[in-house]
Amino acid sequence: MNFQPSAKSQEYLTRLTAFMEEHIYPIEEAVLAQNRTLNESSNWRNWQIPSAIEPLKEKARAAGLWNLFLPDAELAQGLSCLEYAPLAEQTGRCLFSPEIFNCNAPDTGNMEVLYHFGNEQQKQQWLMPLLRGEIRSVFAMTEPDVASSDATNMEATIVEDGNELILNGTKWWTTGLGHPNAKVAIFMGLSNPENDKHNQHSMVIVPLDTPGVTIKRMLTACGDYDAPYGHGEMAFEQVRVPKDNLIMGLGKGFAIAQGRLGPGRIHHCMRAIGAAERSLELMIKRGMSRTAFGKPLIKLGGNLERVAKARMAIDQARLLTLHAAWKIDTEGVKNAMTEISSIKVVVPNMLQQVSDMAMQMFGGAGVCSDFPVAAFNAMGRILRLADGPDEVHMGMVSRLELKKYR
Repeated sequence: MNFQPSAKSQEYLTRLTAFMEEHIYPIEEAVLAQNRTLNESSNWRNWQIPSAIEPLKEKARAAGLWNLFLPDAELAQGLSCLEYAPLAEQTGRCLFSPEIFNCNAPDTGNMEVLYHFGNEQQKQQWLMPLLRGEIRSVFAMTEPDVASSDATNMEATIVEDGNELILNGTKWWTTGLGHPNAKVAIFMGLSNPENDKHNQHSMVIVPLDTPGVTIKRMLTACGDYDAPYGHGEMAFEQVRVPKDNLIMGLGKGFAIAQGRLGPGRIHHCMRAIGAAERSLELMIKRGMSRTAFGKPLIKLGGNLERVAKARMAIDQARLLTLHAAWKIDTEGVKNAMTEISSIKVVVPNMLQQVSDMAMQMFGGAGVCSDFPVAAFNAMGRILRLADGPDEVHMGMVSRLELKKYR
């Protein structure tokens, strides 16, 4: 195993780091302040994209720092999962920077679904506008009325009716639904209840302006609406779409999901590692710049030991994630399930711990929105539920481990 970034990856990382230093960090405070103003209102219809974002996206595209996540040299930059990993980490150091490079969730996962499983018509109609950054998308999977930790519980339905599909159900935690450019959803629902449980569900493309689609509200996550992205609850009531909007085929939902979630979890985890690195950096600078009881804060109350623990935890998490990325590249998602499930538990917990240390070092400032550490802490907590809770992933690891001894 060789986790050393390739020369190509290192070259992109150098350019990406310089771009963030020159263009993103200088506007970070102003952009987050604008987003905080939006968060004061639950009326998501009034949410707007901060004025600095679109010009920066054009700069990133012109600089060749666009669609870094997709391993296609014609449509994107042709980076493997392992090559993209350090770039994802770098973007994770700022809450809004993934959008600047068109590498933001859930669009990256939806683009991968369309790229790998969509037909030519679906790619032209939806993948290409997403790759150009003209629109945004959402993924409608989680439901409020069932335990969604078991995705086979999904009750939303997909019924064939001639050349159309009829969709019914309620979805929530639909991330990005409040964004002004959100135009399309990938809806997952029960289509073939007669099949075995992992071949009962399908994925369908649904334009958000389709009759019967209603956005009911945005949910707060750890007290924050996460404007201008949002996490919405939406109802599908007798929603009719052409059967051509079906992705891959009826009953193929879980097969598609496995392909979607593997690389996506690498992206999430590497961004979280970037957030942890930024938290540690801010923690150290704060601790060295402030004095209490005649000493720098960094030398009081076990803070030096916390710095050491944070350094060890971040490096361990990074190595585990790079190993998972390497295994996806070399053996495929199906043969990397232990590693993918492991990082989904280890990394968000690590981010929670490291950002909590930073919050403690900052004192009162650490729990307000003047600095990003509280938001990083919320990110870690939310990621322990997103794409499945810790317990589900640990269950997967234990099952695969026991299987070795049968």
